[in-house]
Formats: sequence, C-alpha cells, structure tokens
Amino acid sequence: MFRDVSSCNTYNYGDALYWDSRYIQEAGGAFDWYQRYSSLRPFVRRYVPTSSRVLMVGCGNALMSEDMAKDGYEDIMNIDISSVAIDMMRRKYEFVPQLKYMQMDVRDMSFFPDESFDSVMDKGTLDSLMCGTDAPISASRMLGEVSRLLKPGGTYMLITYGDPSARMPHLNRPVYGWNIFLYNLPRPDFKRPGGCSSTKSYLEPIPITEKGLLPADFVLEDPDSHFIYVCKKMDDTELRNIPTYPLTSEIL
Repeated sequence: MFRDVSSCNTYNYGDALYWDSRYIQEAGGAFDWYQRYSSLRPFVRRYVPTSSRVLMVGCGNALMSEDMAKDGYEDIMNIDISSVAIDMMRRKYEFVPQLKYMQMDVRDMSFFPDESFDSVMDKGTLDSLMCGTDAPISASRMLGEVSRLLKPGGTYMLITYGDPSARMPHLNRPVYGWNIFLYNLPRPDFKRPGGCSSTKSYLEPIPITEKGLLPADFVLEDPDSHFIYVCKKMDDTELRNIPTYPLTSEIL
C-alpha cells in the first residue's frame, strides 16, 4: 500500500519514539502545527459549543487547548502517543481544571466508551498517520474510533494538508455517518503576490463535486494552504445515502 506523501518527509511521524525524542529536545517549548487558534476560532465557535466535551487528538505541546480554555471551553481531554509530551503538558496545566491529559494511541481509544465526546479536534494527527507505515490501515482505525466516540450531532474537525482527492475517500464512508463541510485557509504567514488583497471569504464552505473533488474553477491562493473538514455525525433522522469515493493506490 502507498502512503500519502503530499506532506511527508523522511521522518516517521506515526512513530511514538520519534515524538518522544522530539519533545525531549524541545524541552518545554510550545509549537502549534499548521494554524493557531486565532485563525481557527471562527470555525471552532461555529461548530463546537463552549459546553462541549472536547477530545483533542495528538495534542503534543501546542497551545490550542489552552487558548480554547481561555475562550470559554470547559472540558478538553488531550491525548497524545508520546508519554513525554503528556507528562510535560500535565505538569504545565496542573492547575487548569478544564484541561486533562492522557497518553493514548488514536488507533485504539477503547478506554473511552461509545459516544463520549461532543467534538474531536485534529490538527495534523491524521496527517502524521498518513506518513507512517501501513498508513491506510492506521487512518481507518483512527477514524473508526473517532466516529465511535462522537455523539450524534457531534463534530470531528480535521485541519490537514490533504485536499479532497486525498482525504474524502477516507472520511466519507457510510459507516461513519458524517455530513462533511469543507473549508480552505491559507498559512498564517502567507503573503499574496504584490501585496494584493483578496475578497474571498474563507468562512464559506467550498462545494465539492460528486466525485469528491474541488470544483474545476476553484483556485488555491496559497498552494500550501490547509483544508478544514468539519465532519458532523448525523443522528438517526439525518442518516441518508451519501456519495462515496473509491480508494485507489494513487491517493493512499
């Protein structure tokens, strides 16, 4: 099977040993992958009520959960495969009751009962698995667990480099029962050529084709921009036939 190499390099981002080593080297620093909370806040506040029980997968040493707690979120469970990161963050936020930390592999979250969370946040964790060995299997295990843990009406918010051709075949499987909304957001430091301004609203969802692709006339202002997939778990009254997109070796 092939991996998704769109944002991979020589590191094995799916390996706990890599992350343990990295967090030891960073020794107490903080790093937010892809986007900071200030950029993501409009999407989070739209889809995730502050009273939600939130699961932050692959929390690392990011400030995302801290910023959400400051913004009024009351209950955030943070997990990461790296025991080094979890020990560090547990000590850092010992006196912040809104934040809890556990070492856990996203491919097996059986510690939590079904429908335990109102929202699951993922900023780069699925991407990490897609760079590891047995990527499609790892992705399937993780997404199956995410679907299991979400309450009906809850949301899985994925921030990723993967465009719809690479991510929709994994996300839009009938077994998950997700209604998916897609957004695109330039990198925080992106500058348009010549200092031009844009009239595009990043808060409007992008319509995708029946094959799960971006519209032919859609232009990525930033070629290295991030995609935001908001996957809402449908309840019994919402479940309906949704289009599926076949997995092929080219996108795995």
